[in-house]
Amino acid sequence: MSSSSTGPWSPTRWAENGTVRLAFDRWLEPTDGEPLLLVIGLGANRHWFPDGLCRMLAERGFAVARHDQRDGGESTHLPPTATRSPLSALFGKRGEAYTAEDVADDTVAVMDALGWSSAHLLGVSLGGAVAQRVALRHPYRVRTLTCMAAVPGDTSGLRAARYIRMRTLAKFAGLRFPDTPEGSIAAGVAVSRLLASPNRPFDESAAREGAARNVDGGVHDQQAQSRQIGAQWHGGKIDAIARPTLVLHGVDDPLIKPAAARAIASRIPGSRLVLLPEVGHELPEHAWESVTTEVRRLADTAHHLPPGPADRSGRTRHHGGRPAT
Repeated sequence: MSSSSTGPWSPTRWAENGTVRLAFDRWLEPTDGEPLLLVIGLGANRHWFPDGLCRMLAERGFAVARHDQRDGGESTHLPPTATRSPLSALFGKRGEAYTAEDVADDTVAVMDALGWSSAHLLGVSLGGAVAQRVALRHPYRVRTLTCMAAVPGDTSGLRAARYIRMRTLAKFAGLRFPDTPEGSIAAGVAVSRLLASPNRPFDESAAREGAARNVDGGVHDQQAQSRQIGAQWHGGKIDAIARPTLVLHGVDDPLIKPAAARAIASRIPGSRLVLLPEVGHELPEHAWESVTTEVRRLADTAHHLPPGPADRSGRTRHHGGRPAT
């Protein structure tokens, strides 16, 4: 099943992980580049990745795809749970809807549907934590790992709170807009303002134009955000990640402290840390050249994966072809 294509993107396709359906699409040109899967963050749909950034990644030799996480965009939304606020869900001792392992497996399900035995991963915000967990749980599906504006993927609750600017999270959790297209546009502008670098003028007209092109109710769906942020990780420590890793972070990030990036880079062996000036919790145009240059550099240093290893789920994977069943 698919919907009509939009601009440079393919028609929407669907991957399945159990009862969860995951919406994804891919950049149409080129189709023979190195697989690169983009993993979006909390509450947002895949369209928050700027087309200009995706075009630059494609021009650098990547076959780019992106997907909506469960409880986001066009993917399956789970039933309501008792936790109603992302702030309270962050400090919860257990997720009520699903685990972080489930979300990592969603990413692999999308790769399977794309026919990719392995891929480079670029995850932003919560998507960066998800990408780290994929590298732990399914290491031989990951060619390289790039996480941006993320906390360490093995932290939660109070341990994660040390990296989060709680005043910003409280403002984010306190946003209230009507569940209408106009309310979603207003929410998109408010979120963009909240997460932008305070050291650059905020372009409200551009933010409003972007929000009007991508009317995403997920940015103010507190129930869905609570389920996403409440998903608990029960797996290994990120110190065990053995994939080539790049850690990107905005110097001016108003939500996640740069200390989070330093912690990730200090714990993943051989990883590279790049701090981006005048960048907040966002993907602004002036940073695209640096981001794409660093992702390409990382890919160029990656070694070929050995054939036929077993991933953490116990299934054998064969590099260069579809996963074995």
